[in-house]
Amino acid sequence: MNKSELIEAVAHEMNMTPREASDVVSTILDSMSETLVEGDTIEIRGFGSFVIKKYDSYLGRNPKTGEKIKVPPKRLPFFKVGKELRERVNAKSN
Repeated sequence: MNKSELIEAVAHEMNMTPREASDVVSTILDSMSETLVEGDTIEIRGFGSFVIKKYDSYLGRNPKTGEKIKVPPKRLPFFKVGKELRERVNAKSN
């Protein structure tokens, strides 16, 4: 599912216009993005949680030249699936 399909599903489920559903979905995604940018976590019971993982700098290698390069430290978002969603997905595959 992509963003436009999500908007369509919200509009259909909530009896909204696609424009209203687009505003709702955009607001939710923008709020979630801003929360992660600030370094906070997002927890949605039954679905999962989004956290920021911090990675230290390390010495890497340019694959073309073989030259050693220093990779700067970084923070990346990480999703951890919740128990209920994991069980639903596993039940569907059996």
